[in-house]
Amino acid sequence: EMAIKVADSITKLEAHERECALRYENIDRRLESGSKRFDKLESLMYGLYMLIISSMVGLLIERIFF
Repeated sequence: EMAIKVADSITKLEAHERECALRYENIDRRLESGSKRFDKLESLMYGLYMLIISSMVGLLIERIFF
C-alpha cells in the first residue's frame, strides 16, 4: 500500500511538472510578445520627441531670424 501511494504521488508530481512547464512556456511567449510591442512603442516615442524638438527649434529660428 505504501508503494502504491508513493507511485501515485510520483505520477501526480510528474503531471504537475508537465503542466507547469507548459504554463511557463506560455508566460515566456507572452513576455516576448509584450517586449516587442514595448520596443515598437519606444521607437514611436523617440520619433515623437524628435518631432517636438525640431518643431520647437524651427519656431525659435523663425522668431529670431524672420
